[in-house]
Amino acid sequence: MFKKVFPLSTILSLRFLGLFLVLPVLSVYALELEGATPFLVGVIVGGYALTQAIFQVPFGTLSDKIGRKPTLLIGLIIFLIGSIISAFAVDIYTLMIGRFLQGAGAIGSVITAMISDLVEEEVRGKAMAIMGASIGISFAIAMGVGPVIGAHYGVDTLFIITAVLSILAMIILFTKVPTPPRIKHIYHAKSKTSDILKDSNLLNMIIINAMQKGLMTVAFVLIPIILTNEQYGFSWEKAELYKAYLPAMIFGLIAMGPAAVFGEKKNKPKEIFLLSIVLFIGSFLIMGLTTSDTVFIIGVVLFFVAFNMMEPLVQSMITKFAKVHQKGAALGMSNSVAYFATFIGGTLAGLFLDISDRESIGIVLAIIATVWLLWTLKLQNPTKYSHLYLQQEIVDLNKLESLEHEHIAEWYINETENLIVIKYVTKAINEDDLKAQIAK
Repeated sequence: MFKKVFPLSTILSLRFLGLFLVLPVLSVYALELEGATPFLVGVIVGGYALTQAIFQVPFGTLSDKIGRKPTLLIGLIIFLIGSIISAFAVDIYTLMIGRFLQGAGAIGSVITAMISDLVEEEVRGKAMAIMGASIGISFAIAMGVGPVIGAHYGVDTLFIITAVLSILAMIILFTKVPTPPRIKHIYHAKSKTSDILKDSNLLNMIIINAMQKGLMTVAFVLIPIILTNEQYGFSWEKAELYKAYLPAMIFGLIAMGPAAVFGEKKNKPKEIFLLSIVLFIGSFLIMGLTTSDTVFIIGVVLFFVAFNMMEPLVQSMITKFAKVHQKGAALGMSNSVAYFATFIGGTLAGLFLDISDRESIGIVLAIIATVWLLWTLKLQNPTKYSHLYLQQEIVDLNKLESLEHEHIAEWYINETENLIVIKYVTKAINEDDLKAQIAK
């Protein structure tokens, strides 16, 4: 499992490393560009997410049709072009174009779908945890070195590093990533992408994913500006920002493991999500109201602990709720909404800085998170399924096609490995009885 997941996780983490190298310092540096305002800076920080929102569904659906690898290559090339444009931007609007192009390479949902193709659902939670941990490591590296490199060599250097990382990701794609199996899925009724929104479980996960990512961008706009601007009660140098980000990411990584284990193995993701939201509420209240550097750092730590506790579970839950032929589309739709929320979060954060004070911003964000907490109380933990794997030659396909049971979620054919795969509720169906119903 690890050999299948690690190359894809590396590609995704390299892409995130490039994106997040600039985030800790982008808002304070963008303010110095020609034509910059706090509102436009917010657009810049969240700008990549707008095009991510637009292209997540097309990329996810395209990967279902033409294959994951070709779709990944297209996305990485677009990301590379955007990084180069951003590196040479001399005004706020050129940087905005570069950031929009970075986001247009919307491959996150494709990679997650490809992992779910390659890994059995029984161990998919571990696979998603590996992916989440690799992203978390990228966060930690970015939080530690991004402010230092940015302070000494400029944000343009960070964007050049991002371009180099995207080239490295392309090399890994064609040298280390295995080709996923061909899956043939047969259903009595044609399924539509719009059906995803009718599934209450998937809809709840879409909202959770959107709120998590949107609040992340809000934090990345506010934290560096608040800490480096004397009017907010702090006067840090830009090169000192790592003092807040590095401990936050270290504690975030520590929290990620237990959260993933409890959420996956104990099948209690809802409880993890609720705890994380409570931490989000506390973090925004602290960052909005405190006048102490140390206490503010504690608020930053709480924020990233909450974010990282959610990260390995969100994508995994979506792939568990989605049917096999809709994984790419479901992940694409979820990430599209999440990235749109990311753009809105960055834009509103910049707008808030224009029209409001730090205390009011912290209180408003805590109220928004409280509403989110109340909504999430409706979430249900996923049903535990088992998978029956049978060689195709011992199965009567006519009997299989007529197989109907309320506790059978789906079945499909893995043509590459010549397997019939049936997903069913363990406690409701006896495996031997199921085999007898479809045997030749």
